[in-house]
Amino acid sequence: MEHLFTASALISLLTLTTLEIVLGIDNIIFVAILVGKLPASMQDSARKIGLTLALVLRILLLLVIARLAQLTVPLFHIAQYGFSGREIIMFCGGLFLIAKSTLEIHEKLEGALEHENPNKKVSYFGSIVQIILLDLVFSLDSVITAIGLGQSIEIMVAAVVIAVAIMFITAKGVSAFINRHPTIKMLALSFLLMVGLMLFLEGFGIHIPKEFIYSAMAFSVFVEFLNMRLRKKTKPVHLKSRYEEANGSIEE
Repeated sequence: MEHLFTASALISLLTLTTLEIVLGIDNIIFVAILVGKLPASMQDSARKIGLTLALVLRILLLLVIARLAQLTVPLFHIAQYGFSGREIIMFCGGLFLIAKSTLEIHEKLEGALEHENPNKKVSYFGSIVQIILLDLVFSLDSVITAIGLGQSIEIMVAAVVIAVAIMFITAKGVSAFINRHPTIKMLALSFLLMVGLMLFLEGFGIHIPKEFIYSAMAFSVFVEFLNMRLRKKTKPVHLKSRYEEANGSIEE
């Protein structure tokens, strides 16, 4: 258990938790839209049940992918490279993160909005199922990031649980902060590009020490902190959201 309380492990936990929170805000916003279509008496329970089940399935997904990433016996060879389960997970996961973050950056800056019809009704059970499916699909990038940056399965699971708990309690405040400082979202997506490249290279047996990634992230966050302090009165750009209400606003 001592390895869980080293400086490196704590930095890994803090980094993963922060990325989970920043990248998960869009999920929370869409959950708010979904449950908002239910009667007021059902909204709270639907939100809690949906997010709790989604958390359990997300942890199971993390455990499965982490297990596959431990398979080191080559399944096939291409040229001089042998590809085991681990290399396949790293290679495909890296490509997924690079593609996902690139598309997300494009969507935030130039993408078209998908307007949700506020009059469209959904059932209680249907809302819970949609919350679970949405979380599984949208959390795949954070799960793969956890595999890439996490030093142990305990740290990965802890980061997921802590992040979901924080978002569960402070979703509105965290969302408002990120909306006031959209560069935070762009930095998180840029970090995903770095992690994606690292995983892609890992797929070919090229190892990049995680300390390099952490150092680059820490320096970027420090620079952004200085920007926030020096440009308090500058009005930030408005990043586009994947889902917005028909009237252009989202109620938390």
